[in-house]
Amino acid sequence: VQLQASGGGLVQAGGSLRLSCAASGRTFHTWGWFRQAPGKEREWVSAIRSTGTDTYYTDSVKGRFTISRDNAKNTVYLQMNNLKPEDTAVYYCAAQNRRIILSNLNNAGAYSYWGQGTQVTVSS
Repeated sequence: VQLQASGGGLVQAGGSLRLSCAASGRTFHTWGWFRQAPGKEREWVSAIRSTGTDTYYTDSVKGRFTISRDNAKNTVYLQMNNLKPEDTAVYYCAAQNRRIILSNLNNAGAYSYWGQGTQVTVSS
Protein backbone atom coordinates (compact mmCIF):
# COMPACT_ATOMS: atom_id res chain seq x y z
CA VAL A 1 0.00 0.00 0.00
CA GLN A 2 1.39 3.38 -0.98
CA LEU A 3 0.11 6.93 -0.71
CA GLN A 4 1.72 9.44 -3.05
CA ALA A 5 1.21 13.12 -2.27
CA SER A 6 1.89 15.86 -4.79
CA GLY A 7 0.98 19.42 -5.67
CA GLY A 8 2.94 21.44 -3.17
CA GLY A 9 4.98 24.46 -4.11
CA LEU A 10 5.75 28.11 -3.53
CA VAL A 11 2.90 30.59 -3.82
CA GLN A 12 2.26 34.18 -2.80
CA ALA A 13 -0.22 35.01 -0.08
CA GLY A 14 -3.72 34.96 -1.50
CA GLY A 15 -2.83 32.34 -4.06
CA SER A 16 -4.06 28.79 -4.49
CA LEU A 17 -2.67 25.27 -4.66
CA ARG A 18 -4.29 21.88 -5.07
CA LEU A 19 -2.73 18.93 -3.32
CA SER A 20 -3.38 15.40 -4.48
CA CYS A 21 -2.82 12.08 -2.78
CA ALA A 22 -3.14 8.91 -4.81
CA ALA A 23 -3.36 5.50 -3.22
CA SER A 24 -2.32 2.20 -4.66
CA GLY A 25 -2.92 -1.22 -3.24
CA ARG A 26 -6.24 -0.73 -1.51
CA THR A 27 -9.16 1.59 -1.00
CA PHE A 28 -9.87 3.57 2.13
CA HIS A 29 -12.89 4.68 4.09
CA THR A 30 -11.48 7.85 5.64
CA TRP A 31 -8.81 10.20 4.38
CA GLY A 32 -7.17 13.04 6.21
CA TRP A 33 -4.71 15.84 5.61
CA PHE A 34 -2.25 16.94 8.27
CA ARG A 35 0.49 19.55 8.21
CA GLN A 36 3.64 20.24 10.13
CA ALA A 37 5.38 23.58 10.23
CA PRO A 38 9.03 23.89 11.31
CA GLY A 39 9.34 23.60 15.06
CA LYS A 40 5.69 22.74 15.54
CA GLU A 41 3.71 19.59 16.10
CA ARG A 42 1.82 17.89 13.33
CA GLU A 43 -1.61 19.47 12.98
CA TRP A 44 -4.78 18.01 11.56
CA VAL A 45 -6.21 20.03 8.67
CA SER A 46 -9.15 18.17 7.15
CA ALA A 47 -10.82 14.81 6.71
CA ILE A 48 -13.32 13.16 4.40
CA ARG A 49 -15.29 9.95 4.67
CA SER A 50 -16.20 7.43 1.96
CA THR A 51 -19.43 9.26 1.10
CA GLY A 52 -17.44 12.20 -0.17
CA THR A 53 -19.95 14.54 1.42
CA ASP A 54 -18.89 14.09 5.04
CA THR A 55 -16.08 16.61 5.23
CA TYR A 56 -14.40 18.20 8.22
CA TYR A 57 -11.97 21.07 8.71
CA THR A 58 -9.91 22.69 11.39
CA ASP A 59 -11.19 26.19 12.13
CA SER A 60 -8.21 28.01 10.66
CA VAL A 61 -8.87 26.68 7.13
CA LYS A 62 -12.67 26.68 7.02
CA GLY A 63 -13.92 28.63 4.04
CA ARG A 64 -10.50 28.52 2.35
CA PHE A 65 -9.72 24.82 1.93
CA THR A 66 -11.87 22.14 0.33
CA ILE A 67 -11.26 18.42 0.61
CA SER A 68 -12.65 16.05 -1.98
CA ARG A 69 -12.11 12.53 -3.22
CA ASP A 70 -12.39 10.59 -6.43
CA ASN A 71 -13.09 7.00 -5.47
CA ALA A 72 -12.66 5.78 -9.04
CA LYS A 73 -9.11 7.13 -9.01
CA ASN A 74 -8.53 6.28 -5.35
CA THR A 75 -7.34 9.85 -4.87
CA VAL A 76 -8.05 12.62 -2.40
CA TYR A 77 -7.55 16.33 -3.05
CA LEU A 78 -7.09 19.42 -0.93
CA GLN A 79 -7.92 22.63 -2.75
CA MET A 80 -6.31 25.50 -0.87
CA ASN A 81 -7.43 29.02 -1.67
CA ASN A 82 -6.53 32.39 -0.18
CA LEU A 83 -3.36 30.92 1.24
CA LYS A 84 -1.65 32.68 4.12
CA PRO A 85 1.98 32.59 5.28
CA GLU A 86 0.86 30.64 8.35
CA ASP A 87 -0.26 27.82 6.03
CA THR A 88 3.39 27.13 5.26
CA ALA A 89 4.15 23.55 6.24
CA VAL A 90 4.79 20.07 4.98
CA TYR A 91 1.40 18.58 4.19
CA TYR A 92 0.78 14.88 4.69
CA CYS A 93 -2.09 12.77 3.51
CA ALA A 94 -3.28 9.91 5.67
CA ALA A 95 -5.85 7.18 5.29
CA GLN A 96 -7.65 4.50 7.19
CA ASN A 97 -9.57 1.54 5.81
CA ARG A 98 -12.35 1.78 8.39
CA ARG A 99 -14.54 4.57 9.69
CA ILE A 100 -12.91 6.89 12.20
CA ILE A 101 -15.27 8.32 14.77
CA LEU A 102 -15.81 12.06 14.65
CA SER A 103 -13.90 12.81 17.82
CA ASN A 104 -10.86 10.97 16.50
CA LEU A 105 -10.61 12.47 13.01
CA ASN A 106 -7.96 14.92 14.20
CA ASN A 107 -5.87 12.21 15.83
CA ALA A 108 -2.86 11.19 13.74
CA GLY A 109 -2.79 7.85 15.52
CA ALA A 110 -6.19 6.96 14.07
CA TYR A 111 -4.73 6.72 10.56
CA SER A 112 -2.70 3.67 9.55
CA TYR A 113 -1.39 4.83 6.19
CA TRP A 114 0.62 7.94 5.40
CA GLY A 115 2.00 9.69 2.37
CA GLN A 116 5.50 11.11 2.18
CA GLY A 117 4.57 14.79 2.55
CA THR A 118 4.64 17.71 0.17
CA GLN A 119 6.02 21.16 0.97
CA VAL A 120 3.74 24.18 0.79
CA THR A 121 5.39 27.57 1.16
CA VAL A 122 3.36 30.77 1.18
CA SER A 123 5.29 34.01 0.87
CA SER A 124 3.99 37.30 2.22
